[in-house]
Amino acid sequence: MTREQLTEKILDIKREKGWTWKHITDEIGGMSPVLVVGALLGQMKLVKPLAKAAAELFGLSEVEERMLNEVPYRGMPMPPTDPLIYRFYEMVMVNGPAWKALIEEEFGDGIMSAIDFDIDIGRLEHAKGDRVKITMSGKFLPYKYYGAEQGTPEYGFKEI
Repeated sequence: MTREQLTEKILDIKREKGWTWKHITDEIGGMSPVLVVGALLGQMKLVKPLAKAAAELFGLSEVEERMLNEVPYRGMPMPPTDPLIYRFYEMVMVNGPAWKALIEEEFGDGIMSAIDFDIDIGRLEHAKGDRVKITMSGKFLPYKYYGAEQGTPEYGFKEI
């Protein structure tokens, strides 16, 4: 069985049982729902206790349970073709340069981690139609300036 086949098996069981992602993530617990769903869709890994909980919930074999605990090959071809995922890509293409400039002005020369990272998805009621609220928080990682000599900053933190 491949990881893609395991993902399809999990989705088939979800459909068959009529489960929601909320039900599934409440049953498995232990991490952000985004991480649990990401793992079940093959983009993240579950730590062993959560892989065991998922295997019990979905009636998976020991080999399939171990697959949930393996580091996956992440990502997808770019640009994405799914309209919702493409809109995220579009947000980054259009707003990315401004986000980059504002982050660098506030923090310095570096990046926002997508590994040491938190995300929350919620709903905001709105008179013109409910809105999706996504809150992201990633650790700032300054670039290291290789070979920095005395008097030269070693990292790209904001200079005051």
